[in-house]
Formats: sequence, C-alpha cells, structure tokens
Amino acid sequence: MTCIRIMIVEDDPRIAEIQRRFVERLDQVELCGIAHTLADAREQIDVLAPDLILLDVYFPDGNGLDLLRELRAADSGSDVILITAAKEVETLRSALRGGVFDYILKPLVFERLQEAVNGYRGHMERLATLHQVAQKEVDALLPRAPMENSRSTEERLPKGIDALTLDKIREVMAGAGKLSAEEVGNAIGASRTTARRYLEFLVGAGELSAEVAYGSVGRPERRYCMVDTKP
Repeated sequence: MTCIRIMIVEDDPRIAEIQRRFVERLDQVELCGIAHTLADAREQIDVLAPDLILLDVYFPDGNGLDLLRELRAADSGSDVILITAAKEVETLRSALRGGVFDYILKPLVFERLQEAVNGYRGHMERLATLHQVAQKEVDALLPRAPMENSRSTEERLPKGIDALTLDKIREVMAGAGKLSAEEVGNAIGASRTTARRYLEFLVGAGELSAEVAYGSVGRPERRYCMVDTKP
C-alpha cells in the first residue's frame, strides 16, 4: 500500500488540530507538516514536497485558491483536497478549474476524509501501473461518477452508524444540556458504548461539542452538548 505524505494548510489552530488527529488515524499516511498561513505553506511545500495538501480557502494573508493556482502553474507534484466552509458555486468552479482532487465542506467528518484519501491512493496506484492508456483507463481515472450513484454525506454513514439511532440521539441532545454517554444510552435504550460511538460521530460532524468533566470521585467523564449555531 502506498504511503501518502500529507500537509495541512489551515489558519484555525483548533480545526488544524482536528484534522491532524483525523490524519493520524488513517492507514499508510505520514503527516509531514502543518501551516497556518499561506506564506508558511509556500515555504513548507518547497522544502517538504508533500504528496497531498489539505487546503482551506480563507486565510488572513490571502486566498487558498491562489496557492492552488500557483502550484498548478509551477507543475507541482503536490495534489490538493480543498477543505472549506465556502459554499459558493464560483469557489467550487475555481477549485475545479485549478485541478483539486476533491472538495470537502466543513465541518470535516473523519469518514469523508478517509474516503477522499483512500480514493487518492487508489488513483495514484492505478496511474503508477500504466505505461500508456486507452479510453477505458482514462475514464476510470477521471473523477467522474454517474449522478444516480452519487450520495450525500448524510447517506454515506459509516459502518456501525444507523440513521434511525442517530436521529434518536439528535432528539435527546436537542432538548438537553450536557449529557454523558451513559445518560444518552439510557434515554434511547442502548449501551454506553453504543451511545458514545454515535456521540463521537456527531462531534466529528460538528453537531455536538464535548468536554471533560470530573465527578465526585475524580474520574474524568466526557459530556456532550449541542453546538450553538446562533450568530
């Protein structure tokens, strides 16, 4: 299996830390650098030459799409997956024109990142085996898929996450303050382990936040609550 060297380019240190933890959970991946500004990213890319860059769009010192265009103009060997909150169609158009391998909307979900990186690995491994191509090989390599086969992130739930149970937990959390996995499990009639798996999935999806609290005997416990989306 090909090892992929990844660089994170994200101005928010908290989001960069989440991405770092996600990347370190992936198989056959090496995190070679983290940059919080475009200037730092340019320097690190020149020195480290990552295979894949996880790139945000908005930075205090510029726009990530400008860096993308610079890489393509320089015929850089680094590929790019855009990870951004930008939902404007023109941003997507610019990213596609710039040759991004994938475009992921925040909040980043681990399974979506895993799917993108595995897809990139498969793409590069197929390219490495080719000496010349026929149309069918080209069609297999281009990132196209029939519309009927495309699925939203909600439909691509990972193994062990059931949509009905997920909705039950959302209902419990919507009307509550900070709850433990055991309390949520009791509310939906499931084990603490099962409830925690779903709660951590929702934390990764940005719907819940978690904090560590200490009980009377000093044992740490993670407690979960809905993320406040009000401006």
